This record gives sequence, C-alpha cells and structure tokens, in this order.
Amino acid sequence: MYDKDRDRDRDRGRERDRDRKGPRFHDRTKCRFCRLKLGEIDYKDVQTLAKLTTAQGKMFSRKRSGNCAKHQRSARTAVKRARIMGLLQFCG
Repeated sequence: MYDKDRDRDRDRGRERDRDRKGPRFHDRTKCRFCRLKLGEIDYKDVQTLAKLTTAQGKMFSRKRSGNCAKHQRSARTAVKRARIMGLLQFCG
C-alpha cells in the first residue's frame, strides 16, 4: 500500500512538469568579456582586475567570477603581470 501511494505522488509530479510552459532550464549567462567581445584582458586595466580578486588579493574561481575558460586564463596572466608591475597587491 505504501508503494502505491508513493507511485501516485510521483505521477502527480510528472503531470505538473508537463503542464508547465516554456523551457525547464535557463540559458547560461555569457562571460562578461565575451559579451564585450574582448580578445585578451589588459593588465593595465586595474579596475577590471580588482573585480576579479578578493580583498586579500586571491583570484575568484571561474564559477564565482562567471568567466569562460579562455578569459579566466587571460585574467590570470593579466593579474600576474599587474602584480609584478606593482599595480595590484600580491596579498592583503
């Protein structure tokens, strides 16, 4: 008897899903640099690089920053160059 109740509840959930209109999943948001159609990130653009780092100077992950793999690599290189030039801090 318990299994029948569970199956009936599961079927109701499927019916509810079928009644919904529109896509179930949202489109992925594009990387901010892809939206601006930038090839590489400039190490001299300190304001943009500061948004990609924490107050301690650590870089945000791709998931947190929302960058694609290509631009995350470019950002990492730009941050390293900016740190060496003295434009960004190495640590807090």
